[in-house]
Amino acid sequence: MAGVANAVVGDLWAWVLYVERVTRTRIVPLGGLGEVGMNCLAIETDDGIVVVDCGVTFPHDNYGVDLVHPDFSYLWERRDEVRAILVTHGHEDHIGAIPFLLRMIPVPVFAPAYARMLIEHRLSEHEDVVDVDLRTIVPRRAFSLGSIRVEPLSVTHSIPDANAFCIETPGARIFHTGDFKLEDDQPDGVRADEERFAELGEDGVDILLSDSTNVDVPVRTTSERSVGHALRDLVSKLEGRVVVGLFASNVFRLQGIIEAAVACRRQVCLLGRSVQTHVRAAQSLGKLKFPSDVLVTPEEAMRLHPDSVLAIATGTQAEPMSALARLARNDHPFFKLERGDSVVFSSRTIPGSERAVFSLICDLERAGVDVHFRLTDSDVHVSGHASRQEQSKIIELLKPRSFVPLHGTYHHLKRHADLARSMGIENTVLLENGDVGRWQHGKLAMDGGVPHGRVFVDDGLVIAPSILEERKAMGDSGTVMAQLTLDKFGMLATPFAVSTRGVLLDEPAHVVEALARDAVAEQLRQAKGPREQLTPEEARDAAARALRRVYRLGSRRPMVVVQVKAPGGPIIG
Repeated sequence: MAGVANAVVGDLWAWVLYVERVTRTRIVPLGGLGEVGMNCLAIETDDGIVVVDCGVTFPHDNYGVDLVHPDFSYLWERRDEVRAILVTHGHEDHIGAIPFLLRMIPVPVFAPAYARMLIEHRLSEHEDVVDVDLRTIVPRRAFSLGSIRVEPLSVTHSIPDANAFCIETPGARIFHTGDFKLEDDQPDGVRADEERFAELGEDGVDILLSDSTNVDVPVRTTSERSVGHALRDLVSKLEGRVVVGLFASNVFRLQGIIEAAVACRRQVCLLGRSVQTHVRAAQSLGKLKFPSDVLVTPEEAMRLHPDSVLAIATGTQAEPMSALARLARNDHPFFKLERGDSVVFSSRTIPGSERAVFSLICDLERAGVDVHFRLTDSDVHVSGHASRQEQSKIIELLKPRSFVPLHGTYHHLKRHADLARSMGIENTVLLENGDVGRWQHGKLAMDGGVPHGRVFVDDGLVIAPSILEERKAMGDSGTVMAQLTLDKFGMLATPFAVSTRGVLLDEPAHVVEALARDAVAEQLRQAKGPREQLTPEEARDAAARALRRVYRLGSRRPMVVVQVKAPGGPIIG
């Protein structure tokens, strides 16, 4: 009898272990948590991994970096388990890194129609990423990836076709809001699917992952349609050429600006590749409509009376090569601004870009251009992200057992986590990039970390960390260069010269160079010691150490480049 009881207990324990294995769910953020942008989150089960969004960010320091995407090494190690990429919407911080991940792991991409078109355009720039399986998703039309069921649901945001996802794994029902706002008056008539949210809340949501971007904004902001009216009123009062800067992906804003131009009898020209791309994409999907004769080229616009021109430009974050930055420098090849013209910033400033944007505004004003932005005209922009009031409503509708704040700096995440706790969601977990949240026994908890980081890209090529460090060193402190000719013992055969670029010196150059020659000779003697000779590599490294010591000034550490030529051997550097 005891043997039967033991067998039953053993079978029961095996069943518990089996259920535990198949119902395990992990939340693994690789980007976008602890920062603004570069959103990428993996949801891992024993039946596979789905990746929600795969975006880029842009560098604040200009070391020849075009963009930054997440380190995908965690996914690469599990490449056979990755089932798909799910796209919430078409902003670059959610789709820009898709070509880089597909180059490593070719999986299907599920995206709403507008985002799909933008992804296709981005993929056209990557000839090595071919035969991509792009699939269009439709709100409330669920699909399965093995045992993982995904239901897209409409939300409103500053771009068409934004979606949230209800993701049902064998172990947990997860709701991912994407970037969202509970807009009642979006110009295309779309509203957030609050009815379905409430149904899911009644059925039971285990984990809510929710956008934190505007957690510091207490109440709901005005509608996108109201911004269109405000821009029309403002443009009607302005004289001379008018340039409106915006995020090109905001198709609703584009529609409002073009309607304002038509109402004010102005022709429209487009400045910047991204705004041209979004206009073409939105037109092709019927999401942007305007008279066929309203658009003119920048060259044609310059031949019109200034009062008849409205330009739409990119570059509101003061990107150095953007249209707005080039207008401020007066080096745009096709369009010029004159004293008395106006620039309207219909945008927010992304955290980290404040100084550059204010400098851009000053440059425009210094040139006699009138500048209008949120501090002078508060109604020319409205955010596409949820306020605390809307974030609270999402929590009320979905009634989650556990909560994870998404998308934002640590400050934003903490404030959002505090909000959830204040609403009774005790099982609230604050994750940053690389942290792991594990759902087990009906509760979410921290469960270690995974490899994560940032990959820097220049003209489509990954910049190795060592190269980036060299660029930073050259940009911050300059470069010291020397070429040594060695004798057969690895010592100096002839005197050498030192050249510098961008190096700050506290004494005359010839004095420092003399110190450098003496320091290198002494360092070589110490390195050789009683040995018969130094190898060329050893001589190079010893000379570099001496030069770093001589040319270091305070915290400035120039990059040191030493080349050595040994008898009968190649130049080593």
